[in-house]
Amino acid sequence: MAKPTFEIDPWQIREPSVNVDALAVSESVFSLSNGYVGIRGTLDEAEPNQVRGTFLSGVYETHPLSYPEEGYGHPTEGQAMIRVADGTPLRLAVDGVPLDVTTFTPQVHERTLDLRTGVLHRKMAWRTETGTRVELESQRLVSLRERSLAAVRYRVRALDGAAHVVVRSELVLGERPPEVDSPDPRVADALDHPFETLTTSNNESGGAFAARTRRSGIAIAAAAQHVVSGGRSDTQQLEDHVITTITADLDAGESLTIDKFLGQVWSRQSHPDSLLEAARTVVDSGIDLGWDGLAEIQRSVLDQMWASADVEVDGDPELQQALRYNLFTLFTSTALIHDAPLGGKGLTGLGYSGHTFWDIEGFVIPALCLLFPDAAARLLQWRHATLDAARDRAMVLGVDGASFAWRTIDGHEVSAYWPASTAALHVNADISRAFWLYGNVTGRGAASVGGLEVLVDTARLWMSVGHDDFEGSWHLFGVTGPDEYTGVVDDNVFTNLMARRNLLRAAEACEESPEQAGQLGVDAAELHRWRSAAAAVHVPWDERKQVHPMNTNFTNYREWRFEDKQDSYPVQQHQHYAKFYRRQVLKQADMVQALWWCREDFTAEQVARDVDYYEARTVRDSSLSACVQAVVCAQAQHPDLAYRYLRESALTDLADVRGDTVKGLHMASVGGTWLAFAAGLGGLREDADDLELSPLLPSQLVRMRYRVRWRGRLLDVETTGQGTTITMLRGDEPVDVIVDGVRLEVAPGRPASAPLRVPAPLLPEPTQPVGREPNA
Repeated sequence: MAKPTFEIDPWQIREPSVNVDALAVSESVFSLSNGYVGIRGTLDEAEPNQVRGTFLSGVYETHPLSYPEEGYGHPTEGQAMIRVADGTPLRLAVDGVPLDVTTFTPQVHERTLDLRTGVLHRKMAWRTETGTRVELESQRLVSLRERSLAAVRYRVRALDGAAHVVVRSELVLGERPPEVDSPDPRVADALDHPFETLTTSNNESGGAFAARTRRSGIAIAAAAQHVVSGGRSDTQQLEDHVITTITADLDAGESLTIDKFLGQVWSRQSHPDSLLEAARTVVDSGIDLGWDGLAEIQRSVLDQMWASADVEVDGDPELQQALRYNLFTLFTSTALIHDAPLGGKGLTGLGYSGHTFWDIEGFVIPALCLLFPDAAARLLQWRHATLDAARDRAMVLGVDGASFAWRTIDGHEVSAYWPASTAALHVNADISRAFWLYGNVTGRGAASVGGLEVLVDTARLWMSVGHDDFEGSWHLFGVTGPDEYTGVVDDNVFTNLMARRNLLRAAEACEESPEQAGQLGVDAAELHRWRSAAAAVHVPWDERKQVHPMNTNFTNYREWRFEDKQDSYPVQQHQHYAKFYRRQVLKQADMVQALWWCREDFTAEQVARDVDYYEARTVRDSSLSACVQAVVCAQAQHPDLAYRYLRESALTDLADVRGDTVKGLHMASVGGTWLAFAAGLGGLREDADDLELSPLLPSQLVRMRYRVRWRGRLLDVETTGQGTTITMLRGDEPVDVIVDGVRLEVAPGRPASAPLRVPAPLLPEPTQPVGREPNA
């Protein structure tokens, strides 16, 4: 698959010559979102395209799930994010010739996403068959202030001769998601035409319609209106298609300008007529502000964002660009999200059918807590709202408490492959950790976002599935850890240690809120049982190899022949699960992730030896892995290796590292990239009473700088070869920060500094399987 070429620039993603063969990637990279509405970065004229789509968070359709062999507790209904009304198409014809960039080479054709303005800009110039040179400029935004609003400014200019211009502007209802492919005709019936149109309206400058999904019962409404300068317009309305035709006769130097305003809303309760009026009201708001007003507001929102969250590196311009792009994506993908999850691809593509996973609680929400805590709170509140569904799932599984879905859109489990979903019980500890981290970082407490109930119910789950042996140790049998190439095992170290933390943090939270805990039926005896189980958690250890097996007997599995299988990646596409499930080959960091999230359970020597062992066996067939390995390689005092993993994580989508960016941006890698930078090279840890830093400067960089929120303060952290300086940018009260084990006080007007320590690794830099070195 072809890849677009982007210029390296600290504040822009610019494709100086649009490659139509690489639209699969650039459509994802140029996607725009505010967390509520998302629009893929397709060309204005709609064709050519790889995957068109406009999406609303939380809007999906259901479809049947079929199994060759039925089994108790298997989900019977799937969920898929679906395209809603797409208002991006503006089809242009000049002197009767439609614009089709596959049929000629424009003199100029470039696209630029400006990270400071949040506007996608396109510029084209070509000479028509009648001899006139024509220029097209379009600008597109999804508002970061008005969540249901998007807008396009579309301008056609005749530069040196006359031109007859026709623009066909469309608003068209969604189509079947191509990723959901099933021979079951019931799936096609559900997803080929998911919407039933309910009501329509139009006038000469635009139109609107409301529709409802046939199975999930979600109602949507979309509206489009045009403000035209230099032309005339008329609108035709079909059942699920609004077409506004704008025409103009241009002389040399004249232009046609179209400002198109799009409103998108959804609801489960509202009457269609009411929803239609809501969409039209959104558009009226856009018209009132005008394109220039919306663009000014967009710039203001992003100015504030960059002032509180910018990252800087000196020594690697490509990394600088990628870090800012990921930060921009993290912010915009969650800025206005409401009553809905963040999917694994956000609103940038149909990968994973729009499902959310543990990735979001594991890598996105922790970054949001430290950067944009209000967005973290909204995502956690959505997760809390799925607690009843998790309790129901626990009942199906025959366990106590709550068992959260591995993949879902509305909270109900939709994964059909239980060894990599239901068996991956660590998702419950990952979710409880996210609630606890939010409370710790913000100082507001986990209970402020419903975390106490989540902590209690997940603690009860662990007590129900855990097992006490005759020697007094506590075990978890038949679970799958983060690594999906080693499934259904006993005593996965990551899962066991995360369960321990879940139990202890639940006990602490109950003691901090005894009245609420009592309302949940928690008593002193139950707290004692939680703490006793946590103290007895079994952690496998290989005395001979002096490493932790990531689960019982892992270090006794047969070794994988990496040298013979260099062309066989991803492993799961070339080998059967029955083969690699009991081999020493890892899809992604697992034991190594425990070294980060459960750091107090390991000595420095154990970290060094475990990193060395598992680096040689991890193939990173998952985009999640590079950011984890960046953090833990820095923890093991290998800053240059951590830097290379950071680069791989940061460039996951801009460089299409995995060859699958067409399916949408990798949200976990987006959040994980910031963590790889701040928690990796910055050594930031947010899981203690005080903020801790342990910075390292790789040989490739001369300066690093980032900003972080901690307990109501905004801190600026800058590291150079001389040391690290922490400055309070916002906040009234001093705060202690631990730097390399030394307590420093940071106060308004009184920065604190510490010297930069020299890395002191206990072992040489580890090696990776042949051909699986960091792709940087």
